[in-house]
Amino acid sequence: MASFFSRLKQGLSRSRDTLAQMVPGGSVDALSEEEWLNIEDGLIMADCGGELSASLVQKARKRRGSSIEALKTSMLDMIPECGPLNMPDSGPFVLLVVGVNGTGKTTTIGKLATMFRQQGKSVLVGAGDTFRAAAVDQLAVWVERAGADMVRQHEGADPAAVAFDTVQRGVARNYDVVIVDTAGRVQTDQGLMNELAKVRRVIAKAHPGAPHEVWHVVDGGTGQNAVVQVEKFREVAGTSGLIVTKLDGSGKGGIVLQLSHAFGLPVRYIGVGETLEDLMPFEAENFINSLLPEHIS
Repeated sequence: MASFFSRLKQGLSRSRDTLAQMVPGGSVDALSEEEWLNIEDGLIMADCGGELSASLVQKARKRRGSSIEALKTSMLDMIPECGPLNMPDSGPFVLLVVGVNGTGKTTTIGKLATMFRQQGKSVLVGAGDTFRAAAVDQLAVWVERAGADMVRQHEGADPAAVAFDTVQRGVARNYDVVIVDTAGRVQTDQGLMNELAKVRRVIAKAHPGAPHEVWHVVDGGTGQNAVVQVEKFREVAGTSGLIVTKLDGSGKGGIVLQLSHAFGLPVRYIGVGETLEDLMPFEAENFINSLLPEHIS
């Protein structure tokens, strides 16, 4: 099987090919004004966004060496460090996972449960996406495969009640990790977003200090819409980290840089496919090496 790094490079090949055409060779000092504008356009086309692209070019122009190395260093400097998880002093680590439908949220939770189980931790998952029976069934398959446990209620049950029961059980039975799924929200639906706020509130009542992390699963192929989603969810749910999925062809890659820069949020994981091996911890240098062409002839 191809390594994750090689699959990521394949997934970001469209953006890398575009940048290879737009980024001229030679040292920073030798580039013309027009060539710098081409670099900025290439970054925008790779989903870095206009503001970040202009900032990256401005920073790169002040560096020495090749244009590629200057861009790489500038990108690395603006990515927030992940740092350790916000682990509680006592009781389970409670993780709330949010995002709109279609981002791969359910699958991602299953993969996270598997990862925690492989670390030897006991895991309890709350199936809070009660409006979609198929989502709960899909999650149940992943949870069983991971060797974790699940709390589920009838279709249409109150998601906040599911969240409360899950965290309460996690505390009472000394689980190491509790993961709470939420219904796929549309960030423009105020009713659903209010419900998400309620989920967060009752989690805190079940276990003071929780949720310890709130991770937003974002589809890397949705471009600028992802920026709007993260902004709205952060206001309501208090997002503390990002997971960017579907970087396997449709995602242009630059959106990862734009999101982490715009909101100062660490990218915890990135995904390039459906299997367990396709979700990996985010490593900034590997990611940028996959996004940028290696050299320009």
